[in-house]
Amino acid sequence: MIDKLAASAAEAVSGLHDGAAIMISGFGEAGVPAELIDAVVDHGATDLTIISNNAGTGEVGIAALIKANRVRKVICSYPRMANSVHFEARYRAGDLELELVPQGNLACRIQAAGSGLGAVFTPTGYGTMLAEGKETREIDGRQYVLEYPIHADFALVKAWAADRWGNLVYRKAARNFGPIMAMAAKNTIVQVDQVDALGTLDPEIVVTPGIFVNRIVAIPTRSAAAA
Repeated sequence: MIDKLAASAAEAVSGLHDGAAIMISGFGEAGVPAELIDAVVDHGATDLTIISNNAGTGEVGIAALIKANRVRKVICSYPRMANSVHFEARYRAGDLELELVPQGNLACRIQAAGSGLGAVFTPTGYGTMLAEGKETREIDGRQYVLEYPIHADFALVKAWAADRWGNLVYRKAARNFGPIMAMAAKNTIVQVDQVDALGTLDPEIVVTPGIFVNRIVAIPTRSAAAA
């Protein structure tokens, strides 16, 4: 019987290891697997590479991982968001590596990994510092930069609902980087607001098939839990 449910966030992330590359979904506050990130902080894995849209803000989430000195490298599009104090402090100190990737390229490179592509050509970044040292090519009169896929050992994803097989449904803007990150990682760990019985999820709204999901943990949002 296929049952990918974990009893807790701690159990869901128990397989993390030092030196892992971890994708973390989210756009702003939408679709951020906050409790899973907290569990990674408690887990103790270090020397991590974090792949996300931003480098965290305030004292929680990715910022908490950076503050705890667990992160070696960040691959993201927006490292300097409002109140990204911990990233900035460690980066300026020279003990945190940054790979800056334009947002469209970030999504494209993650999607390429999940699709099994060897590389992609994109016009974004051509003629800028971001293209230095990279192969370029003219295609149909336009200049492109060769970019390679971004793979990960783990993906931490937030979805709205799942069944025990791992089929996922997302809610509105929370469907951002989650679907492509689930495809690009060796192990995908998902926190959801609810787990539905097999056969009750409308297949027309399932975005991520269970084949891409390894572990699921149900953590209702505060508003849902209070309802």
